[in-house]
This record gives sequence, structure tokens and C-alpha cells, in this order.
Amino acid sequence: MGKKITVVGLGYGDENSLSLGVYRLLRESDDLWFRTEEHPVVSWIAEEGIRYRSFDGIYERHSQFSAVYREIADQLLNRVKEGHHPVYAVPGHPMVAEKTVEILLQEGASQGVTVDIQGGSSFLDPVFACLSVDPVDGFLLLDGTDLKEDQLNPQVHQLITQVYDRMVASEVKLSLMEWYPDDYPVTIVTAAGVAGQEQVIQIPLFELDRKDAFGNLSTVYVPPSNHPEVLHRQFGTLKGIISRLRAPGGCPWDRKQTHESLRPYLLEEAYEFLEAVAQEDREGMMDELGDVLLQVLLHAQIASETGDFTIRDVVRNLADKMVRRHPHVFADDSAEDASEVKEKWEQIKQRERASEEGKNRSMLEGIPDSFPALLRAMKLQKKAARAGFGWRNPEEIHHQLKEELNELFAAASSEEKEEEVGDLFFTAVALSRYYNVDPEQALLGTCRKFFRRFQAMEKEALKLGQPLETFEREQLERWWNHVKRGEPSEK
Repeated sequence: MGKKITVVGLGYGDENSLSLGVYRLLRESDDLWFRTEEHPVVSWIAEEGIRYRSFDGIYERHSQFSAVYREIADQLLNRVKEGHHPVYAVPGHPMVAEKTVEILLQEGASQGVTVDIQGGSSFLDPVFACLSVDPVDGFLLLDGTDLKEDQLNPQVHQLITQVYDRMVASEVKLSLMEWYPDDYPVTIVTAAGVAGQEQVIQIPLFELDRKDAFGNLSTVYVPPSNHPEVLHRQFGTLKGIISRLRAPGGCPWDRKQTHESLRPYLLEEAYEFLEAVAQEDREGMMDELGDVLLQVLLHAQIASETGDFTIRDVVRNLADKMVRRHPHVFADDSAEDASEVKEKWEQIKQRERASEEGKNRSMLEGIPDSFPALLRAMKLQKKAARAGFGWRNPEEIHHQLKEELNELFAAASSEEKEEEVGDLFFTAVALSRYYNVDPEQALLGTCRKFFRRFQAMEKEALKLGQPLETFEREQLERWWNHVKRGEPSEK
């Protein structure tokens, strides 16, 4: 006999769920191991005179289930190396919610060990029966000890197993509350199909970890939902709404839009988000990000209708790019700080563009003409600086600013003045770049500050019952300076 581990399932409950074939294997084995004795059939097996050992002691040595499963698998593989032929018995079916079996299957082949999976009735059948649920409607089976909120799908039946105690139930509850309202009905099913032990308790979600109703045979059932409060938190639901708006019989305005007609809206929504950030308006930020996402989805929907690409292509490309450009996170590279990350990002970006389009492109290509002027100026200067072309220190920029200002005052024609104003702004952008300041955001901040101070002047004028424009320049400057210094204004 070659190197081999035989894995059998003990069924979902007492001896009535134990198959005859598994029973024979248990009786015949001289190296029988149970993952745990915490199972209804184990006492009956002991009464039958079947000798076994269990791995329950390992659970006491580790605080994480992953470490428990790792050690169990290692011990079984080591027994094979020592010349034994272990039979490993697990609750239910070996291929349902059994991490140890998953490890054995993954690593057995590389060690020359055959892992022979034998039968065993799963807990799924009695759970579906006691809940009166038809699994053909679609269901998810999830591990409560390693549940992640992005695994959940409110549109199908969900069974969360391995909910051993209130601590696991608490983590499960927190994950579910990311999708469901606090009072959403959930059901705790314990020992399904086991005569005299089966329990089915339906409670609101917020009470899930308040019930002392959990054990090794406990499963939490979450029914499907079609309630907007739940479904509208799903990206797929939003995508479907946009598709419906663009479909025949949808919204006339949405149906007539094109990539070209939507161009101004994306910029507009982005700037409104930046304004919400500047105002530290958290609710506004959430709302404006939604408007930005709307533009992304509309463009993706339009592209999908022409067969160009879909939102899944957009998401995939972005995910690929994030992994590719973060080798210090997803590969073996390293980065000490944010500036090094930024530098490596640009290097990878340049290599990608060179490989895609050849090396005859200008270093300054790839900056859209539609960028705001200050942003485009900053991007052009940053790219030129990589080739060593640019001012080396703020003193040089200061000198250039004075030179551009003199040339502006000396300009005769309107065309010359426009050109010199452009040169002045371009040089000012260089100074902002040297001090690591975003010129676009800096100027927007100044605009907000000017607006705020001017409004304060208008309020002072209203106190006197006259429009602002009726006051002398000297009075306006006094008000302005008082506002600027934060002093109470004089009348």
C-alpha cells in the first residue's frame, strides 16, 4: 500500500446519519483519528468499541482556527511519513466546510501522499429541510470564522457555518450589518436533523450574538432580500439601474447622452467633490462621489452598448494596474516612504508606455489638452524636470518671476500681454511645484477665501442699510483688513 490518508465523513448527526461504508472503515482502521469528539455520533462509536484518537487538544493550544487546521494536517502527513495509514474522520461530509481536508488535498500530492475522500452525509440536507429552502434558487455556503463582507450576496440564500460561539456570532453580525438593517430576520439552526437536539430560532440581526444558542453544529441562515435598503448597497444593483435608464423605455435624457455630451459633467462633478473636501463636508463628499461614479457608469454603459468595453473591463484594468504598480505590496519589491512609492510609480508608468507605443514618443505626451491650465502646466514641468530641464532652486524661480512681471508691464499689444500673463502663471506654477503645493487647489483655496471675505464685507454694508458699491474704497479696504485679521469690524 502506498502513502495514503483516508478521509471519511461522520454525517450530520447521530448514528442514523452514518453510512454503512464509513462505519466499516471506522471498525477496520488501526489508526483512526477524529478531528473532534464534539459530535453526536462519537459517543455511539465509543459504545461500539471502536478505538480512536482525536485532535481536540490542538484547539486548546492555538487562538486561531487557521493554526489548528494547519497543525492537524501536518500531524496527519507526518504519520504517513512514519509508515502509518491514518483514517481521518470529520463531521458531516469531508468536502463541505473542512479546511483540514483542503490543506491535505493541496499538499498531499506534492508529498506523494494519496488523499482518498470517502462518503459522509452533509449537514446541508437537513438544514435545507428544516428551513423549507430549495437550494436550486441559489445559495452561498460561508465560513463564519473567516467571513468577509464582500463575500455576501443578499439576492440568494446564505448559510454561514462554523458559528461555534457568541464570539464568532458577533463577528458574523458585524459583517452582516454592512449590508442588512439591524432588524433583518436571521435564523440560528443547531443540530439539524438530530432527533431531540434540533433547534431553529429566528431573531432580528442585532440580537445574533446575544443568544446563548451556539455550538459545533450551529449554522446561521440569512434569507434573500429584495428590499431597496439592502440591494441598493450593491454595485451590481447600481449598474442595473444605469442600464435600465439607458434602455428602451428608460429616461429620455440618459438615452440621448454620448461620451462627448457628458464630457463637461465629469469635470463639474469632480470639482464639486473637491469643494466638499475643502469645506470638510462629509455628507457632501459622499454625495458628490456618487455623482462622479454616475459619470463613470454612464460612460461604461455607453461603451458596452457599442461593444467597446464594459464596466467589468474598467474594473479589471484598474485592478491589474494597482497590482502592477505596487510591487512593494504585491511582489518582492520594497519602498521606504511615500516619495519612493511615487517615484517607482512613475518609473513603471514610463516603462509601460514605452513598451506599448515604442520609444519615439515625446516625454511630454500623455497629458490631455482638456486638463485645467494650471494642472497641465504642473504636469508638463514635472515631466521636463525628469530630463533635468527646470529651475534648480526657488531663488532662480523668484528671479524669473520678476523678469516675467517686468515683461508683462513692458508689453504693448493685447496679444503680448496675454502671452506674458501666461508666462507669469507658468513660472508661478514652478514655484508651487518646488514647494510641493498643488497650484490648482491653492488657487481654488484663494478663491474660496476671497469669496468668504467679500461676503463679510457685504454683511457690514447691509448693517448700514446700503449696497456695498456705495461705499468709498477706503472704507472697503478697512473692512477687508479687519476681516483678514479676524478683528471685529468697525462701522
